[in-house]
Amino acid sequence: MPWSARSVRHAVAGTEPGERALRAARAARAVLRRQDRVETSWLRGAPPPRLMRRLPVILLIAITVFQIIVSRRVDLGFLIGAIPPLAALSYGPLGTGVFSVIVLILLWVPAVRLGQPGNTDLLTVIFVALLSVVIAWVRARRDAQLVTVRTVAEAAQFAVLPPLPPRVGPVHCAGLYRAAQHGTLVGGDLFDVRQGPYGVRALVGDVQGHGLAAVGTVAALLGAFREAVLDQEDLTGIARQLDRRLVVDAEAAVRADHAERMEYPSGATLSGAEQGEWAGAADGQKPSGEFGRSGRSGASGEPEHSEHSEHSEHSEYSELFATAVLLEFSSDTTEVRIVSCGHPPPLLLGGGRPPYELVAPPGSPLGLGIDGLSRREAMTVRLRPGDRVLAMTDGVTETRDAEGVFYPVIERVGRLAHKSTSALTDAVWRDLVAYADGDITDDVALLVFAPELPGPEGPEGDEGPEGDDGPGPRRGSRRGED
Repeated sequence: MPWSARSVRHAVAGTEPGERALRAARAARAVLRRQDRVETSWLRGAPPPRLMRRLPVILLIAITVFQIIVSRRVDLGFLIGAIPPLAALSYGPLGTGVFSVIVLILLWVPAVRLGQPGNTDLLTVIFVALLSVVIAWVRARRDAQLVTVRTVAEAAQFAVLPPLPPRVGPVHCAGLYRAAQHGTLVGGDLFDVRQGPYGVRALVGDVQGHGLAAVGTVAALLGAFREAVLDQEDLTGIARQLDRRLVVDAEAAVRADHAERMEYPSGATLSGAEQGEWAGAADGQKPSGEFGRSGRSGASGEPEHSEHSEHSEHSEYSELFATAVLLEFSSDTTEVRIVSCGHPPPLLLGGGRPPYELVAPPGSPLGLGIDGLSRREAMTVRLRPGDRVLAMTDGVTETRDAEGVFYPVIERVGRLAHKSTSALTDAVWRDLVAYADGDITDDVALLVFAPELPGPEGPEGDEGPEGDDGPGPRRGSRRGED
């Protein structure tokens, strides 16, 4: 589709010819992996199917041949008048005009006169043919505008959440993203993987809400994360920066909404000082003086709905939040640090053992404004060759089957753990769709990280899990980085 090609061109611009082909193939796969959720039907803007383009030709030939066979006994000439409107659905004005001319020749030229049309019938067919050409022209222009709009929208969405590269530093990556809202590439889930001065860092999160309404929060979090990767020395510092970003955005949203809803007293003339007071109220300051009392008071002179207003502002403030899990792979990839912000824990795969959850010390979600009250801690996990980390959003863990049973992540992913890194996310997605019988109503994000370890036996002193009989916790350390 044309908008897919545009996205691929943006992804491969500025590379050498040899590398460009490889990047083009990877970008195309990434685009298609996210677009298979976006593809629309013909009635929703997709190109018409081949059958619709062949149908006018088939009907034209069939009606003509059948009319010749039955001669004058049966008049089928009126059916041929439906071909121009049918052609307008799948052809442009030129193609529709060609079909219209052929229909008029078959109905009007005495040598090949089809059926027994009268003068009124011919005038009606001529009018319908001209109208069909106009409709085809309007439809062609609308389709061109739709392609342009979707191209821009897709480019903007991929700018917010670009395709995941197959490798970031020493860590191989594979990801899958499905937005709950049809026709979109970005929803309320987010992910990013960046290499910085302190190692390879990854973010997997889920903002409150889903669909296009959550895209603004997703963009703010991703922007803050990309800056924090370069500036913050530890993961808890990144979590604090993300939390502050959402808190500031929530406060700004409350102020903007307050300014929009604020009403001036009817019939009142504001002086310069009073205008200044109301302008200050837009920044959270309460108007003072006689005007402030008269403008916001009832018969008793007390402010009206003050309790309701405070509750409304507090509610709007607390609605903007997100859960997230932060990961950091050390420069030698022998360990991974994890910070949880109220997010489902990632899974550790490898060693021929069942996957198990890497449950980091619980931390509060981002944006609640209680970062100083809830101390986040990082958990460090040692890695061995072949280990992989699978991170996901609650679109996976909270998917239910027809009986309302949650998706058993550990059990089902364990059956698929033999898949390669690039194939694992697709396999989990297909299994998730089959489990829910196609009824998945939340955004879904899956990311697999496969770090390259320095040697086949792992780092010195790494004995792996305690015991070989089960998926016990890795020997590592939990430490607070605050």
